[in-house]
Amino acid sequence: MKSWEKALISPTTTVRSALETINQVGCQIALVVDESRRLLGTVSDGDVRRALLEGKTLNSLVHEVMHINATTVSERDDRHARLARMRRNVLHQLPVIDSNGVVVGLETVDDFLTVEEREESVVIMAGGLGSRLRELTQDTPKPMLRVGSRPLLETIVRAYADQGFRDFYLAVNYKAEQIETHFGDGSDLGVRVHYLRENKRMGTAGALSLLPERPERPFVVTNADLLTKENFAYMLDQHIEAGADGTMGVREYEMQVPFGVVVEREGRIQSIEEKPVHRFTVSSGMYVLSPQALDLVPHDQFFDMPALFDAMVAKGMLTRCHRINGYWLDIGRLPDFERANRDFDEIFP
Repeated sequence: MKSWEKALISPTTTVRSALETINQVGCQIALVVDESRRLLGTVSDGDVRRALLEGKTLNSLVHEVMHINATTVSERDDRHARLARMRRNVLHQLPVIDSNGVVVGLETVDDFLTVEEREESVVIMAGGLGSRLRELTQDTPKPMLRVGSRPLLETIVRAYADQGFRDFYLAVNYKAEQIETHFGDGSDLGVRVHYLRENKRMGTAGALSLLPERPERPFVVTNADLLTKENFAYMLDQHIEAGADGTMGVREYEMQVPFGVVVEREGRIQSIEEKPVHRFTVSSGMYVLSPQALDLVPHDQFFDMPALFDAMVAKGMLTRCHRINGYWLDIGRLPDFERANRDFDEIFP
């Protein structure tokens, strides 16, 4: 909701003033906050009605009638998670808060009926051979393998479209005709699809040199074998706010050694750690790049995204990490493909 800040009131506001705010904003709720905008509670038409029936008056103060255990969503929750919470709790509004409990937005049912269109484009690297799934990709490019009721790549495009993205560039190579036949110009999905046609393997970043013109705004780049519930718009907005040249979506990855690890010195055992777990920060295959990053991409050559970020770091450009904490699955192996099909109906309705 664009005008959500008008719904903020203090706990010493009168019930009469709270009703005037609710009527002015038109979302049937007011958010009670302290001086730092931390959420203290909410007031709805129903809360006021119940309070009046209990003997309160229009001159009573809001903190006497507000609902203090309000259902909220995190600013990092994606669109589907927010809508699911609304449905589960039969709510028409949800305050959006950050990790400190500060109100940063107000989600309403009406927000899900129309999505603000994003100006930024999305580049999807869909030209790979799918060699790790060779038994499934002999006749079908991996992005077109059916996961649930539709091809994987269609689910990816739909997920971005649900968040307001409309311009897509699909980098294609292996069995490209299947992808182009399925998506056409994108009009069936309400988006605009363009194609970056690779005539050789170009890695996870090389096809960026095939863009017909330099973007004016930052843009998203993603691999075509990922299922995720990430809030892409939030990731992009954080990139812009930071003034970054490149943002890499990252995840925590754990690897357990299946043996006891011995620490020894000159043949003497110092300690033994049984099956230790090592934790790493790894790339999630999703990125945001500003236009100037394209200056480091060689024309029509094989070039991977890690090499691009290495080049940006070497140039002193601002590169940053963005944590991907929600559902994320890299469909690289057969067990991953099988899991994706098990998860699909629940995660991607």
